[in-house]
Amino acid sequence: LSATDGLLMPHGVISGFPATDLYDDRWVFVVADDHPSVEDRLTRQDLTRLPWVTYQRTYDAPAVRQLGMLGIEPRVEVSVDSFHALPALVAGTRRIALVQARLARLLAPIAAVRVLEPPYEAVPLREALWWHPVQTHDAAHIWLRETAARVGRRIAETRP
Repeated sequence: LSATDGLLMPHGVISGFPATDLYDDRWVFVVADDHPSVEDRLTRQDLTRLPWVTYQRTYDAPAVRQLGMLGIEPRVEVSVDSFHALPALVAGTRRIALVQARLARLLAPIAAVRVLEPPYEAVPLREALWWHPVQTHDAAHIWLRETAARVGRRIAETRP
């Protein structure tokens, strides 16, 4: 993190660095608009039988660890380095992906995917800005964090 101003990611992926909470979100699934075997909801069986597209560090995400505790092992077909790419790699396929609701809502119309609720009570999702401790007292970085927090409060006013 020392060469980076900060990382925007949910709690539970990294630890040991200072963070500023920005907004709450929730986990949802995306499937292709024309998925041949998924109607208007997913089942737990769907989660084990269908191929997945995942964020490359999928097992770092608390939501995926939760799946393992529920006895659901994703059958990963494609892994990418950005949550933003997930809907595009689901569109027109049989794949599914676990995505933040706010991101899914923004990308669904562009990627031709549907957003579906998980068939279980998903762990909460709190997005935060993380930084290296050497930047804690840097005036420019303090400004960056305050600005991010202000934007986060505005995002929080909308439903995830």
